[in-house]
Amino acid sequence: MQALRYLAAIGASVVLCAVTSPAQAERFRVGRLLCFSEPRVGLVLGSTQALRCVFNALRPPRQYVYEGRIRRVGVDIGVTSAGALSWAVFARNSRIGPGTLRGSYVGASGNFAFGPGLGANVLVGGSRRSVMLQPISVERSIGLNLAAGVTHLTLGPRGGL
Repeated sequence: MQALRYLAAIGASVVLCAVTSPAQAERFRVGRLLCFSEPRVGLVLGSTQALRCVFNALRPPRQYVYEGRIRRVGVDIGVTSAGALSWAVFARNSRIGPGTLRGSYVGASGNFAFGPGLGANVLVGGSRRSVMLQPISVERSIGLNLAAGVTHLTLGPRGGL
């Protein structure tokens, strides 16, 4: 129980820093990233899931497909079905192309499921750290699970991971 409190404090600190840090440059909302995950079995100290993602750009309206992998390190106990994650996407400029979201994102996450479940992920990164998946994703799943810790998301072109 003490370890869970410790991880929750770390996660809250990372979330607070990500949300309240001063902007280095103006950010533009450029679209929405929707990822679909496979079923997950928590391995007590972490988990890994493959993702299929679709980025819906706002201007011009286009879709780009990515493959991803999300790794969580921390407390992760239980089993969940396939789920969906959704992020608002912000970038330093409004020019978005097929590989703009490619790269690694790091942040904090927490999930809880007892039947229907919800989760939150705050991640920053991408190509030259120019993209933010912000502020918090909404994760939906069904299962019995408790997870909190540090999350690493890798996005690449379809067929590239």
